[in-house]
Amino acid sequence: METIRIDILNPKAKKLLKNLADLNLIKINVERGKSDFSFLLEKIRNKPYEDISLEDITREVEEVRSSRYEK
Repeated sequence: METIRIDILNPKAKKLLKNLADLNLIKINVERGKSDFSFLLEKIRNKPYEDISLEDITREVEEVRSSRYEK
């Protein structure tokens, strides 16, 4: 068995893939990656307990926003 990751650019291609899956020629596995928010939440939860200031929260939010809009 070979695994290939593809990006679907046209909805018609997705329909074709579903048809192939219905014919038991391929199997479709949907992967859900961690979102930026989930990553940030995990990072904050793993830190030792300390009071988080409003400035720290603002800085983190701005970093995530800037990285998101750079794409």
